Amino acid sequence: MLAIEHRARSFFLRCRASAHRVPLPQLSPRPTSTLQRRGLAAVAQPKDTTESRALARKPYYVTSPIFYVNSAPHVGHLYTLVLTDILKRWAVLCGDEKATLLTGTDEHGMKIQKAAQKANTDVKLFCDHHSQQFKALCDAANISYDRFIRTTDQDHQAAVEHFWKELNHAGYIYEAKHEGWYCVSDETFYPESQVRNILDPSTGETKIVSIETGKEVEWTSETNYHFRLSAFQEPLMKFYSANPKAIIPKQRMAFILKEIESGLDDLSISRPTSRLQWGIRVPGDESQTIYVWLDALINYLTMTKYPYHDRNDPSWLWPADCQVIGKDIIRFHTIYWPAFLMALGLPLPKRFLTHAHWTMNNAKMSKSAGNGVNPFFAMDRYGVDSIRFYMAYNGGIVDDAMYENSKVAETYKHILRDGYGNLLHRVFKSKNFNVQEAVRLVGEDPAAFSTFLSQDKLDGASDDMRSLHEGIKQLCRQITSTRTNVRKWMDEPNPRIAVSLITELIRSMNKFFHNSTLWKRIKSDDTDERRIARYGLYASAEAIRIISILLQPFMPDRMKFALDLMQVDGSMRTFAHADIGADLAYGPPAVEPGVKGSPEVIFPLLLSAN
Repeated sequence: MLAIEHRARSFFLRCRASAHRVPLPQLSPRPTSTLQRRGLAAVAQPKDTTESRALARKPYYVTSPIFYVNSAPHVGHLYTLVLTDILKRWAVLCGDEKATLLTGTDEHGMKIQKAAQKANTDVKLFCDHHSQQFKALCDAANISYDRFIRTTDQDHQAAVEHFWKELNHAGYIYEAKHEGWYCVSDETFYPESQVRNILDPSTGETKIVSIETGKEVEWTSETNYHFRLSAFQEPLMKFYSANPKAIIPKQRMAFILKEIESGLDDLSISRPTSRLQWGIRVPGDESQTIYVWLDALINYLTMTKYPYHDRNDPSWLWPADCQVIGKDIIRFHTIYWPAFLMALGLPLPKRFLTHAHWTMNNAKMSKSAGNGVNPFFAMDRYGVDSIRFYMAYNGGIVDDAMYENSKVAETYKHILRDGYGNLLHRVFKSKNFNVQEAVRLVGEDPAAFSTFLSQDKLDGASDDMRSLHEGIKQLCRQITSTRTNVRKWMDEPNPRIAVSLITELIRSMNKFFHNSTLWKRIKSDDTDERRIARYGLYASAEAIRIISILLQPFMPDRMKFALDLMQVDGSMRTFAHADIGADLAYGPPAVEPGVKGSPEVIFPLLLSAN
């Protein structure tokens, strides 16, 4: 399902013959149906379609796109999955234990049909094989999906057929002849302005190709069914005007608004069965197959038990709270998909997080280009959580990001191993410190620590102690602001900014720890110096504990290891506990002299950086 953005533009079908309404065989349109009465009229004035719901009871619902099974997955697919999983795990962290994640595979269409023929394989067996690769990727990457859907699933086929019938009954489907340049590889029509003649260097022959993709096209004339997308130009504009953060980032919202403003042509939503056998037949017309994109988009509803659901049930999973997509499929998801939903009076997704691409040698990573990085190899080499962190931290939301092994190794070494890992082990596995005692000290008199933080300066203290006092206060202020701002950016959502804020706290914590020389001060003969040093140790432990809680959605396995090491109780690892003083019952005792600690480290040394 992940495709390139040019497909969307060509998906606007320009009918060369007059477009007249022809009812589907055996399906008489019902112009007075409930659906038609509530169709355009119901969506002309955008409003929150969930106002009457008890939103607190509706689980958070996040989706990834379903992936096209024409070849093996690459790290671009992994990036989308990781972003989606981070959002689901964040919702759980914030208390929504029923948060739901949907992913899966898109298995219909001409490209799949031809790929199976080329492989001399039964098309369903071909889909089974490649779908399993994507499912294996989800499992290997620790993606907490609640369902791995396939468009070949029976309940999905039933949902698509029902959706089609409802669109037809509502009066939004008509039949017309279409002529244009069709690209099998891109599974889309191109207008005259988007194709050109080129000389094929391998054969010396002239051929016509898509300007954007370079893929060969052929002139096609056929009769198929169309969706009245043009009727939804104004409703879509009103919806996005009323919901300015529906598409993240803002640059892509601006792009989509411009696309809608320029005018929407009706869409072809079927293909002749004589040309496309592998797909879902149009209900009542075996001569037509439902176009792959209409079929695929409905998977998000299939997960919600559509059409066998109670729309008045406040616990109904729909609408999606966030749909994570690559920028190449933004038109399909933010123009066509909302229009389809509007036509049936269904709620629209609350937000679309659209991300940029990973590139290799300044070219988009793709199956057709053959420049994709094997995600299984990457995770095996650097560790699952290390790759998850790297993708969240370095991946592009607005701009494309270059994938380089040297950058993965650099992020691992400087941020994870030398940054976070160094702090964790120096504070919690050192013979110099007793974190348990430092936590108990504050727990016995939390008011004293609060007073310490609120003091402008320490009266009668040396400049050295005043400097340490100020350092502890600054660290605690940054812990609090990081917690607040991470929540803000995860709600946006923008996981990249959120994890960058956590990384800044790691850097600040390292700087504080280095400058404070707590390992010396905590052994001082001066009672006040020892007390302040213990406060410094407590603040350091709190920083690491809170960082670890906030990083759980990004690195679930490694953060479990860390929180276990800190002896943080399993019930005290939620966002509510990611606050100074929220947990006063953690921390291992000091390592006894002469006793060797565990040699296991959270981020081991890499054997090679290349």
